[in-house]
Amino acid sequence: MMGNLKPLEIVLILAVILLLFGAKKLPDMARSLGKSARILKSEAKAMKKDDEPVATTDPVADQAPQQPAAARTIQAAPGDVTSSRPVNEAKPTTQS
Repeated sequence: MMGNLKPLEIVLILAVILLLFGAKKLPDMARSLGKSARILKSEAKAMKKDDEPVATTDPVADQAPQQPAAARTIQAAPGDVTSSRPVNEAKPTTQS
């Protein structure tokens, strides 16, 4: 579909986007789109890593008691530490 667009049509689409959102909003929108793409990429990598089977060849290790897993943290884009959050968040308890 994108291969069928002529240069004039692309310029017209860009002009309409510029008129709709304004020149001040476009860099912020592009930045947030880039952050979203990086987060999506890192989460997809993590999901692939979680799906890989763990091969154990030591029969003694299979008999050892299992330790509870630590809370996993979702990592945001590199350098964006404000949006990192724990996956299993404990709910605060209210005391009367």
